[in-house]
Amino acid sequence: MHLFKYRKNELYAEDVPLKLLAEKYGTPLYVYSYNTLVRHIEAYKKAFRTFPHIICFALKANSNLAILRVLAEHGAGADIVSGGELYRALTAGIPPSKIVYAGVGKTENEIRYALKSKILMFNVESENELMEINRVAGKMKTKAPIALRVNPDIDPQTHSYIATGLKKHKFGIPIENALEFYKLANSLKNIKVIGIHKHIGSQITKVAPFVDALKRILMLVDEVNKQGVDIRYLDIGGGLGIPYRDEATPYPKELAKNLIPLVKGRELTLILEPGRSIAGNAGILLTKTLYLKKGPEKEFVIVDAGMNDLMRPSLYNAYHEILPVVKRRKKKVVSDVVGPICESGDFLAKDRLLQQVSPGDYLAVMSAGAYGFSMSSNYNSRPKAAEVMVKGKRHFLIRKRETYEDLIRGETIPSK
Repeated sequence: MHLFKYRKNELYAEDVPLKLLAEKYGTPLYVYSYNTLVRHIEAYKKAFRTFPHIICFALKANSNLAILRVLAEHGAGADIVSGGELYRALTAGIPPSKIVYAGVGKTENEIRYALKSKILMFNVESENELMEINRVAGKMKTKAPIALRVNPDIDPQTHSYIATGLKKHKFGIPIENALEFYKLANSLKNIKVIGIHKHIGSQITKVAPFVDALKRILMLVDEVNKQGVDIRYLDIGGGLGIPYRDEATPYPKELAKNLIPLVKGRELTLILEPGRSIAGNAGILLTKTLYLKKGPEKEFVIVDAGMNDLMRPSLYNAYHEILPVVKRRKKKVVSDVVGPICESGDFLAKDRLLQQVSPGDYLAVMSAGAYGFSMSSNYNSRPKAAEVMVKGKRHFLIRKRETYEDLIRGETIPSK
């Protein structure tokens, strides 16, 4: 559920009209609902309250400091995949004891930074990475807390680009090899094995893949425990989907209802890594109509937001609902909503039945709070959008719009 609703034909974010925000801050503009974020993190906390757990928000979904601070204030930790995300998490006030570090390409400097920061654990993705963490920890005269990321070979039934739990994917250690890897990890002088991790993908709309994956992982936990390795943390990853269109997606309580009975009675702490299901429907992208263009086969609505602002439609052919900020009694027209980027793949929607718009009209691209700004770029030398958070009747600029000067900051022209 989210708090972007129409009032007398005008779209609001909580108690603030979006048209006001567009006119005050300009477009393209990301707008987030504070109370939607809180509602979503609290739904996870309530769902898993009967079992020890840590909710580690996946920073890859949205790493704005203001959003991270809201989640930190409501008890969230962080799932990170880079040194930069670690820096953001710590800056936002997330305790290092609630930070888990995944990702297949951790560098020596990033490993050092995480060890120095005393994070909860690394989710290790390969034998080479395990040996590197052991080496770096030895140089620092410390022990690195780790979990092994195990690939359970479960089909998450999602888009191939965001599935991560099959044998063919680059992520994790094949489950059939995991026991040997645990034996190796446990023998290393500068490694402390404390957990196990799995993550099978993103935008998963059924509970069954989570259940199947957890059953396989728990069988492995039993085998590992028999080897004298004490698994204390079971990181079940994230990936719960959200309704972008008309998907019937499970709520956290349904996930908990199916997973908690599987772990009940075990001395474990569950770690969850939700990202999209917390931030996705808590944010939208506001854009302004620049031009209308009637082509030989269809009409084009040309707006000021492009694939550099929201990559998902171009990258995944992902669907985002597009709503007029002000509803008017106009006919509906089948149109492509396209941006200003010099690429044929620059679109926000194709063959979409929309209220007929005019230049200057604002449109809201819904469900853009996850993998929206975090995947944006400066392609075509376009400054990145501003971000605003709305809380009731108040609104706050949480990221300034980039300027042309920002585009060239750090660049130099060599002297001849």
